[in-house]
Amino acid sequence: MNSFISKVVKDISSRHKNISDITFILPSQRSCVFLKEQFIAQSNGVHFLPKIISIENFIQELAEVNLIDNTQLIFEFYSVYKSKIPTESIDSFETFSQWATVALHDFNDLDSYLVDTDTFFSNLRDIKRLNEWFQDKQPSKLAFNYFQFFEYLNILYKALYKILKSNKVGYQGLIYREATDNLEYFIQNNSENKFVFAGFNALNKAEETIFQELLNNNIATIYWDVNAAILDLQNEAGFFIRKYKSEWPYYKKYPFLWEEVEVSSKNIKIIGTPKNITQVKYTGELLSNLLNFNETALVLADENLLALTLNSFPTNVKNVNITMGYPLKDIPIASLFEKLFKLHLNQQKFSDSNNGRFYFKDVLKVLNDPFLNQLNGEILQKLISKIKFENAIFLTLKDLQDFLTEQECNKLSLVFSLFNFSSDVNAIIKKCIHLITEIKEFVIGVEKEYLFRFYNIFQQLETLNTSYNHIENLKTLSLFYNQLLQNEKLSFQGEPLKGLQLMGMLETRALDFETVIITSVNEGILPGGKNEISFIPFDVKKYFGLPTYQEKDAIFSYHFQRLLQRATNIFLLYNTETDGYGSGEKSRFLTKIEINNPTVQHITISPIVQNSKKNILEIDKTPEIVEQLKEVFTKGISPSAIANYIYNPVKFYEQKILKIGDENEVEETIAVNTMGTVIHEVLEALYKPFINEYVTKSDVKAMFNKIEPLLVLNFEEYYKKGNIKTGKNKLIFEVCRNHIERFLKQELDILNNNKQLKIIALEKQLETLIPIKGIDFPIKLKGIVDRIDELDGVVRIIDYKTGKVEAKDLKINDLSLLKEDYKYTKALQVLMYSYLFTQNPDLISKPLEAGIISFKNLNAGFLKMNFSEKKGTTESLIQQENLEVFLVTLKEIISEILNPEIPFKQNENLPF
Repeated sequence: MNSFISKVVKDISSRHKNISDITFILPSQRSCVFLKEQFIAQSNGVHFLPKIISIENFIQELAEVNLIDNTQLIFEFYSVYKSKIPTESIDSFETFSQWATVALHDFNDLDSYLVDTDTFFSNLRDIKRLNEWFQDKQPSKLAFNYFQFFEYLNILYKALYKILKSNKVGYQGLIYREATDNLEYFIQNNSENKFVFAGFNALNKAEETIFQELLNNNIATIYWDVNAAILDLQNEAGFFIRKYKSEWPYYKKYPFLWEEVEVSSKNIKIIGTPKNITQVKYTGELLSNLLNFNETALVLADENLLALTLNSFPTNVKNVNITMGYPLKDIPIASLFEKLFKLHLNQQKFSDSNNGRFYFKDVLKVLNDPFLNQLNGEILQKLISKIKFENAIFLTLKDLQDFLTEQECNKLSLVFSLFNFSSDVNAIIKKCIHLITEIKEFVIGVEKEYLFRFYNIFQQLETLNTSYNHIENLKTLSLFYNQLLQNEKLSFQGEPLKGLQLMGMLETRALDFETVIITSVNEGILPGGKNEISFIPFDVKKYFGLPTYQEKDAIFSYHFQRLLQRATNIFLLYNTETDGYGSGEKSRFLTKIEINNPTVQHITISPIVQNSKKNILEIDKTPEIVEQLKEVFTKGISPSAIANYIYNPVKFYEQKILKIGDENEVEETIAVNTMGTVIHEVLEALYKPFINEYVTKSDVKAMFNKIEPLLVLNFEEYYKKGNIKTGKNKLIFEVCRNHIERFLKQELDILNNNKQLKIIALEKQLETLIPIKGIDFPIKLKGIVDRIDELDGVVRIIDYKTGKVEAKDLKINDLSLLKEDYKYTKALQVLMYSYLFTQNPDLISKPLEAGIISFKNLNAGFLKMNFSEKKGTTESLIQQENLEVFLVTLKEIISEILNPEIPFKQNENLPF
């Protein structure tokens, strides 16, 4: 294609026979690569290439000042800050670093736009004028500190500028100001040289000055990339170039290069997609239909989509050249150091640094880190299981070591060393460097690149902190580390002229492509919003000619329109879904394209929702599974296991055949099952002395004093190393006490009504064998009944439930329903206990009832089985015929489980 760069090369070659004496200056390093390629492509013989340089490097050469690293700049700035500010007003480094980046950004603008800083700061901090706002009132301390801050800013700016200049380094704005000061000397020494500027748009004041001086001295030429539409007075994209064309004295004598003719034949599609993920996926579809990527650019207006985009490329994209850096915060290794710092910071937060105790969640995060698990993952997972089993909320290093053998501890010496952090920050940094060195032996591929980048970060931090000693504690190190992650990026290396070009909007400067795909063309992204992080008010910026969001809108409008002017296939995607951050409104740039191009296609994409039939999981009963089932039923099947099968046959298969149980987790807050176990154990302990005896009112009254010690004892047993004295656990402890006290009060009410209560058994294990037709081995039924008692001659089978149970859950007149609906499993459970009870000749045979005491529904009392067919009536005594019908239903359920022809089929309608 006839790109801007190719036209520049062609024009220059026609004007100059010897191009090796010309220096080309372009907006970016990427455009320099493309310019070099064009010279090679258009050369007819052997030539020396001209000098090709980016504007940043050219300005550094002109200023004879090198660009300082951002991290080093913060350290240097803090040294200046400490030397110039009164001791009582000095912020800590962690506080300073949070506002210093904003101040440095403002300093950069002041220097880049050659603002008279004495006048600027004088206006900004004019205390006399500010005092008038308060009339006769004294300003508040907050207002006074605000004025004082701007007083200090002037002092800090001058001191920082002076020390950086003396060291021949500087931030970009300082380099621009110095370059302008050196301009006269530079022109005198380069009067025979030629400079060509190409592809620029918005220039800061320093660039304007430099460009004009070189042009006016006839040692430079400048090529603008515009067309008639951009130069139109109504088009914000041409704001800067129109100004230069009309105001620069150079253009009173010399022609303006150039005003292009825009390609008229364009295929433009504006595509609305819901959410970012759909944008990226649809972009992948667009790329999958392309055959050649060498003239294709994928531009991410929102660079946060980079990681998502990299994971969504179709298989036909073989080569990608990425101009954007990958944010360090998104690199996996970043989280390891965050976890380490948080481990020790939370230790300090919980005031446990003196006794060396760590919070279990922080410990588990460190031990589960994928990079550490590449060292000794098997031992680390064993250690994690031990922590969960012991339910340790706070752990010392010794606790961790005690969970393992001496040999295992030796293998984890590196990991355990991470639990010992020195109070010396430099020693902590050294430990992080050592950790990276150890891990690198176990990783391959791109992970080595990740480690190397973080190795460099900590090496730099070590060097800077050794020289400046500003990071005095772990909290400051952690905050500064997180700031680095937000601002620093990992650069990609690739073949710049081959394959798909993946770039941000600024990287497209001076470049042209046949096919252009731009994502996130939404208001607030392209162009950006009005939010600016600066200490300088908007009106002050306008007065001194500093850039505001208005200029930035014009800049991005130019980049957007310029990129599209030579493209023939254009795909513009935007997010149609609104959220709290304003996305969902398509960019005004798109609206303008639609107005100016009636042939534009507007497409709205919706993800295809396939109405595919859900596959129901079925597990056939192989001979091996049948054999295991035989073993299960020979050892004994419990009511809860039968209930589990009714709930979901696959769940039964997982628990009984695959032996998959619930994973242990550390209970920071007492779990419901632990609470239930404790209440059961306490009630058993209270009533155990009265087995085969009648309970009196005095016996029950005496039990009240035993509740608390028994609760404490059982929580220590079942809630190991957990704290029950504070927070939610204290409340749960009191709830348990309240449940038991209310239960005992109900027992007293029964006895106060002159009823006789005899305890027959507690936690009674019952079992029996039953034959089933068609099954060639006896089936063992077993179960543990919480309590069997006798109340006024009626034997009661009682099951305790800490959850809520209602009378309707135990009302059933058609026992065949037991095998069909999970809601009847509570009735199944107590009926099975009743059947087991009647099969034991040692137990007394009297009228029998069975039911549940629900601690969340204690007011309902003992909830009995109800076989009545009539509404509002109760038929609670369990007759032999009830048990016979129940047994038939139970045998049908068991026969189904053991039938090799009936697979374990997932329940489609799980109740929860």
